Amino acid sequence: MRVRVLGSAAGGGFPQWNCHCGTCEAARVGVRARPRTQSSLAICGDDGPWFLVNASPDARQQLETLALPADGVRAAPIAGVLLTDAEIDHTAGLLLLRESATPVCVFGSAGVERALRRGYPVLEMLERYCGAKWQTLKPGRTQALEGSSLSVEPFDVGGDAPLYLNGSDVDLEASGFVFRDGAGGGVVTYVPGLARLDEDVLARFAASDLVLVDGTFWRDDELARHGISGRSAREMGHVPLSGPGGTLEALAGLQRPRKALVHINNTNPILLEDSAEREAVLRAGVEVAYDGLEVQL
Repeated sequence: MRVRVLGSAAGGGFPQWNCHCGTCEAARVGVRARPRTQSSLAICGDDGPWFLVNASPDARQQLETLALPADGVRAAPIAGVLLTDAEIDHTAGLLLLRESATPVCVFGSAGVERALRRGYPVLEMLERYCGAKWQTLKPGRTQALEGSSLSVEPFDVGGDAPLYLNGSDVDLEASGFVFRDGAGGGVVTYVPGLARLDEDVLARFAASDLVLVDGTFWRDDELARHGISGRSAREMGHVPLSGPGGTLEALAGLQRPRKALVHINNTNPILLEDSAEREAVLRAGVEVAYDGLEVQL
């Protein structure tokens, strides 16, 4: 199995276009921090094609890093898109796939499908161009990915519906994905949005070879400290990295998997390569993922 981190930043990317925090300024001048595109993953089994996990607004440049199949002028580098949630930064890239020569195969929960039809109708828009073939994923049920040695098992990880659904009857929470390769035997768990750390989530992490997990915020009050928002990390559906009950504490206790952080917000000090927070992450045996990181299992 091959796994490639296409984008490692949270929504807005890094640096964010309208942000002048210290980490964004460091990325702009190319000192102490590297720019990053918005969260997305590509994965393929020992047999079969690449699949895209979340379609970010940066999808065009991200997909350019995958080799095109040599079987036609218009040949897509991916066989389908799997969605962990219905957030704009994970779904806007679907519209960039409208030039596809065949209907785009899209996987996600029933709640995500409702959101992308009623609140933010990107599926209906895509259907009017190249077409869209929707496949519903059910929590706790493993589904084979056609044409590949991979299977995927979604599981609930909490969180709220996107803000654009406020006032609607659509109720959903984010999913994590466990990918298993029937040919090579590798197990990868991908959770770019983690709102709760319970026994089920930790058991899935412990049984994986590679865990790519939500590293959005260092502190629960991170945005308030910058004067950006009064909402805490947990209120936004993200367990913070630091402190008792934080993600870093939980990851440090896992022995089997390789562990790396993804979906990192532009305000998070772990983006600074010489920061004390980055050092704390490394001491815990956890990596800070970056665009282009590739792991083969």
